[in-house]
Amino acid sequence: MITFEDVKNNKEIKTCIIHGDALLKVANYTEHSFVHAGLVSRTAAKILEDIGGYSAREIELARIAGYVHDIGNMINRNDHAQSGAILAYNILIRMGMDVEEAAVIAAAVGNHDEGTGNAVSPVSAALILADKSDVRYTRVRKDAQNAFDIHDRVNSAVRNTELLIVKDKNQIELRMQIDTEISSVMDYFEIFLQRMLMCRKSAEFFGMKLRIIANEMRLL
Repeated sequence: MITFEDVKNNKEIKTCIIHGDALLKVANYTEHSFVHAGLVSRTAAKILEDIGGYSAREIELARIAGYVHDIGNMINRNDHAQSGAILAYNILIRMGMDVEEAAVIAAAVGNHDEGTGNAVSPVSAALILADKSDVRYTRVRKDAQNAFDIHDRVNSAVRNTELLIVKDKNQIELRMQIDTEISSVMDYFEIFLQRMLMCRKSAEFFGMKLRIIANEMRLL
């Protein structure tokens, strides 16, 4: 049985992540290195753990999907979800993963981008929520003295994010602290509205509601 540690230590996966992040660095796109992969991996697994009712193996598959979800960036940012799904499936099969499990991960990776994706399984929904909630100032590559575009400003303004499963209220909460001296809360929604709608649908996949709370104020 292929484990998360097997995937994390696989040379092909490492190479895809390194080269994908390097490609995005050229375009001054936000950080997509091992830091992002690891954070999304841990968050996706924790979502299924906290919701409950999922097997240890399903949680492990969410952890793996979170780690490999952006490897398609090695090829091109455009359509990276689909190219990443194909890459992930083939690498995992070569590693010896069961085809049914590889298919679950490929579907999750192929559906994580807001332009073309949907929550199609618990692993997929957890991956979407984990990925889209990773907005933070440490992902911005440009020096703080440079003129930011709106995406840089919004990422720079988000000082802290936390995704919580609140079972007694049957809801998933995305809590953020935004420095409004750098960017307004409205700027966040201007560029991330489609992502938040995708997160809402992913929460609904689990039969839960999405709540977004910025600077202690409920926005959704």
